[in-house]
Amino acid sequence: MAVYISDAGDGRIIARLTGEIDHHSAHWLRMDIDTAIQDRSPKELLLDFSEVSFMDSSGVGLVMGRYKNMKERGGRVVLANMPEYIEKVMNLAGMDRLLNER
Repeated sequence: MAVYISDAGDGRIIARLTGEIDHHSAHWLRMDIDTAIQDRSPKELLLDFSEVSFMDSSGVGLVMGRYKNMKERGGRVVLANMPEYIEKVMNLAGMDRLLNER
């Protein structure tokens, strides 16, 4: 599990998640992403799931927390490159409705 954070320009950052997202790893991912949000004050946080090999419900909590953090700052979260099973989990949790807000 790791997260690689980069600036995408125009007030956007990309957090590329890798490996497994479970209860233990979600804690560290939250800390790293929240630090980047605090330090860079982006208007958009893109979470890239292309290299995530496993995710349990902790991943939904990870996204929900970052959504709340960004919303409080007037920003938004975008999910990208989700494997089909992760997209299904996010949709079942109602995340598609929250994250498609403008």
